[in-house]
This record gives sequence, structure tokens and C-alpha cells, in this order.
Amino acid sequence: MHPTVKSVRDRIEERSRDTRAAYMEKVASMRGRGRRDHLACGNLAHGFAGAQSREDQMALKAGVKNIGIITAYNDMLSAHAPYEDYPKILREAAREVRATAQVASGVPAMCDGVTQGQDGMELSLFSRDVIAMATAIGLSHDMFDAVLCLGICDKIVPGLTIGALSFGHLPTLMVPGGPMTSGLPNKEKARIRALYAEGKIGREELLQGEMDSYHSHGTCTFYGTANSNQMLMELMGLHLPGAAFVNPGTPLRNALTREAAKRVVKMGPELCMAEVCSAGAFVNAVAGLHATGGSTNHTLHLVAMARAAGWILTWDDIAELSSVVPLLARVYPNGPADVNHFHAAGGLAFVTRELLKSGLLCDDVVTAMGPGLSEYTKEPILKDGELVFREGTEHSLNTDIVRTVEKPFAAQGGLKLLEGNLGRSVIKTSAVAPEHRVVEAPAIVFHTQDEFLARFKAGELDRDFVAVLRFQGPAANGMPELHKLSPQLGVLQDRGRKVALVTDGRMSGASGKTPAAIHVTPEAIHGGPIARVRDGDVIRLDANAGTLEAKVGDLMDRAPEVYVANTHDGLGRELFGGLRSKVGPADEGACTLFA
Repeated sequence: MHPTVKSVRDRIEERSRDTRAAYMEKVASMRGRGRRDHLACGNLAHGFAGAQSREDQMALKAGVKNIGIITAYNDMLSAHAPYEDYPKILREAAREVRATAQVASGVPAMCDGVTQGQDGMELSLFSRDVIAMATAIGLSHDMFDAVLCLGICDKIVPGLTIGALSFGHLPTLMVPGGPMTSGLPNKEKARIRALYAEGKIGREELLQGEMDSYHSHGTCTFYGTANSNQMLMELMGLHLPGAAFVNPGTPLRNALTREAAKRVVKMGPELCMAEVCSAGAFVNAVAGLHATGGSTNHTLHLVAMARAAGWILTWDDIAELSSVVPLLARVYPNGPADVNHFHAAGGLAFVTRELLKSGLLCDDVVTAMGPGLSEYTKEPILKDGELVFREGTEHSLNTDIVRTVEKPFAAQGGLKLLEGNLGRSVIKTSAVAPEHRVVEAPAIVFHTQDEFLARFKAGELDRDFVAVLRFQGPAANGMPELHKLSPQLGVLQDRGRKVALVTDGRMSGASGKTPAAIHVTPEAIHGGPIARVRDGDVIRLDANAGTLEAKVGDLMDRAPEVYVANTHDGLGRELFGGLRSKVGPADEGACTLFA
């Protein structure tokens, strides 16, 4: 194991000694409850009554293993629409191994693509914690011996993981649906968006381009949070090997879904959720995030997920791993390829092999497949109609998309921690060209995205500047993503302007070519330094040095800008006041669930 990887893993274990011990004590107490033995006859009868057949009812009565299915199905999200038929498939597969399966509950699943730039986006991050609680409600019936979680997109997989970790005594697998087939090339999609931002094409042409990009069932094919989720689940051993990027509706996808039910029944207590989610598993997740240039959202989600398992993971840990894990993949927005191209070029099996052979992963972990990560260098295929796993390619099939550790795209990972007198923040460097990674320019302060867009449209922003967009943090308005600004910032950069974004909001996996210091903490509503910046203050964002500075005197001597509260009325936002009041800071996962 690489010494830095080992050092980070050991440090997490040491700092988390008490919290992890308390978590494992809770797991042990639940493991000792027995398989439904503690439920009264009335409890059991209610639990059996909804079974799909008389045979299932009799099997449950006889005490066979029962799988609890938590589903994020809805048919508005393209990625979740395929889940409509999964419960039936999983029940049939369970019967083949003398088990039963029941849908324990559904959880909400919102689409950030639909809410992007809209008021509903203020609920997006909080939906993760709602999903975690909804997962716990479903599993609280205590009828289950194993868990299958059906979810794939942005906040949904982290929420399912956090919720399932409250039932860490149970073997658990995540069951993905896969990406949609490739549509309009990402470079062309970006070109159309830029033309619309400049007013050179109309809404009809823009809509057609978007529909040609997002055109069928499956995740969006760019490497955003949804597809980063799938990478994480595989590197953490919570997937079947190679399950992440197989397209929906294919025979191989159906075979993997069936196998998930069979596999989770075979997983004993030594492969329960608590044991799989070790400190090493989270280190592996971070290493995978860096190696593939994954979503900045996971600097929030991984911290919260780790805390649910009793581990204290910090941004400093993430930054230290970035210093030794090279960037091995170029997938949009880090390059022109999409996840289908990445999968075809060798995909996660190849990346896992490369990281393992270089000691950049912890191999002393347990996964759904047993000890170690060797099974995750394999890929699934159908042989005579049966699912088998063969060794993945040892060589990249396209070095423009995926490379070896010896010849990476960059020596360091795709994410970086920035620190300075403006606080701490995160930047995704993998999509930003080297010549754009340092910006020093006067600040222009904004309090809403619409204010920025109005000034762009009026021609007031055709100059060098750093856009400081504040009061976008979790306590202010739920920390929305701010991609509504990306086309305009890209247009200005293409004109030769030095531009950057500094915000206590989010940008996520689609963070693009313009440098963006995001998740700034302390956030503005709590009087952080970002609340004290004024128009004209010179800001220096240096992604190479890892610094974010306002080149002024002591910012904290200034009075902070007074926050004019958003009413938060409409679209259900008024219901989330309690979460806004108790949410933790970004560097602790922006979570409402842990003290």
C-alpha cells in the first residue's frame, strides 16, 4: 500500500476510534435480535399479508431469508424509470435461491436536471437526508435479512447509503440501472448552450439540443454525480463487479439485476454493510473520485456517508489523497468522451487494476464479493446465456479516455482543497485547462443567479472579474447547484477574459472549464469572510498553490453583509426551515442528521 494511502487510512481509524466503536456497538446489538424471532404473531401476520403469493407467505412463515427492497423508482427521472420492473425481477430471482423479497418502501428521488436554476433546487441537497430517513422507515419494520437499494442519481445513492448504514448488521447491495445510450456529443451540447447564452440561437434550438442529449432511460452520460455514485459503489464493494455502466434494458443488465438478489442472500454477517463500509472502503472511494475526475458533490456526500458508519473523514484527508492519486480518466466535462466510451475503453475494471497494482487502494477490505478488490478488476459478460465474470483488459483500449498510472493525464487527482482568508473551499481542476487555473481579478458581488444573468445580458460583465455569489450555502437556502451560470462564464472565458466563480453554493459533477471555488465555508449567512467581500476587492484563486485569498486587509474587521432572507415560500421550501436551521457546515458534509 502506498505510504500516503496507508497514513490517511490509519489517521481516519485513529481519530474515529470512539465514534466507530459506538457505531459497531449499535450494529452488534441489532445483529443479536435474531431473524424475526422478536416479532409478535400480529406483527408477522401484517408483514406476511402483502406477500406476492401464497408460496411467499408460507416461505416467510418458515423463516427463509427475506430481502427488503428500498426503491427510488419514479418515471420522471430517466435513470430511475427502469426500476419499475425491478421488484418483480428481484422477487423471481430470490425464489430461485429459496428466499423472498418485498418492497420495504419507496424514497423520494428528485432530478437536479429538472430543477437546475429553479427554486426547487433549494430542496436538492436536503433530499439526501430525507432519503436516508425514508430508507430507515422502510427497514424499521425489521422484517428483513438483507437489503437491496434501487437508486442511482445525485443525492439518492448517498441517502440510501446513509439510511442503510443505520441497519449495518444487514448485508446490503446497491442495484444500478446503468447509463442511457450515447446521444448528442457533449462538445456539441456545450456549443449549443454557449450560442443560446450569447443570444445567437433561440429557445427552440436549445431545447432540441438538450432533448438530443437526454433522450432515453438511463443516467445522463456525462460524468456527473450520478455516474460518480456508481464508481463509488463499485470501489467500495457495494456493487456487483462491472455493474455500474451497463445500459438499461439489455440482457446483461437484466442478468446483473437478477444476480444481485442471489448474491445478497449468500452474503453472511461478515459481509454486512457495517463491515464493507470500513475506513479502507472510504479511502478507496476517495481514490476513485480523484482518479476519474469525479463530482465535487462527493466532498460533501462522502464525509456524511462516512460519519453514518462512525468514521470521521475530512477535506484534509481528501486533499492528501489527491496529492498522490493521478488522474487516469477523461470523461465529460473533463474531456469529450461519455461514460459509455469510458466503459468500452476499459472502464472501472481497468482503473481499479491500475490503482491496485500501484498500491493506491486499500486491498485489505471486504466487499460484497468477499475479501479484497480482486473481483473488481473483472467485467461481467453473458456466456451461453449465463452471467460470468472475466478479467478486464490489462491495457487501455483508448488512451484519450483512460490511461495507466505510469502515463496519467495529470500527476494529481481531479479535486483540490483551497484555503486562505476567504475560508476553505473545493475546486474541480480536472476540467479546467492549466492556463485558467490561476485567476486574479476584482470581485463583483452577487446575491442571486438571476442578478448575474441580468448583468451579463446587459453587457456589463465583459471584463476580467471574480464573481462572488454568496448566501448560497446550506443554511441560507439549501446550497443549490449554480450551473445556470456555466454557459455565460464559459462565453466570457472564450473571449479571453480572466473569470472565476467563488461561492458558498455548489457546482457538482458538471463543473466545467471555468475555475470555480465552491462550498466556501464558513458560509456567508454565518458571517464567514465571503460575506465581507466588496465590489472591487482583488481576489486571487490559485488552484495550483491551493489558495483562495482576498488581497485586502483583515476581512474580519469589516461588518458582514446583512442577509436579506429569502421567504422560502412555494414549492415546499417552507417545510424545510428546520433543516436549514440545523444543517452542519460544508466541510462536515452539510448534513442535518449528526450532531
